[in-house]
Amino acid sequence: MKVLAIAGSNSDASMNRQLVAYASSLFDHEEVEVIDLNPFEMPIYKHERELAGGVPQEAKDFASKIDGADLLLVSLPEHNGTYSTAFKNVFDWVSRIKDRTVFNQVPMLLMSTSPGGRGGAGVLEAASKRFPSHGGNIVETFSLPFFNDNFDKAAQKISNDEKDSELKDKIKKIAAIETLLEK
Repeated sequence: MKVLAIAGSNSDASMNRQLVAYASSLFDHEEVEVIDLNPFEMPIYKHERELAGGVPQEAKDFASKIDGADLLLVSLPEHNGTYSTAFKNVFDWVSRIKDRTVFNQVPMLLMSTSPGGRGGAGVLEAASKRFPSHGGNIVETFSLPFFNDNFDKAAQKISNDEKDSELKDKIKKIAAIETLLEK
């Protein structure tokens, strides 16, 4: 199984990149790729840009990464209740590729973390409603509140035993589903 881990942030110190990297480390023998959004930076989507130059290669490359995956781990930061601008722009451009859905029905574990007590609940709600209309096959969701208290940055892992067990249980469930689908 090939796992593609996406942090929906272009921040070098992204909490969500740390969370998705940790989640991806919980897969035993799978091929895992953690991607950074920065190489997929494009001009802000505008219809006239698309008409003038088509869909940028970066959007096609991002879509290709999704198409090559058996499972997506997507961790989104919450910016004013929704996705980061960096993620939304990639999402918008990929949605303009002819004859495809953004996530192509690849099973997904959708996650978020934040320094506050809601753990990105707003972005999880927004994405849970929007992604299925764009080929998002959300199998599980996970929220880690109070990132700075519940994530050990030195060890690069969740330090809250209850939340760590919750994430591990969800990953086991997804891995079991994927194993059944492969047979």
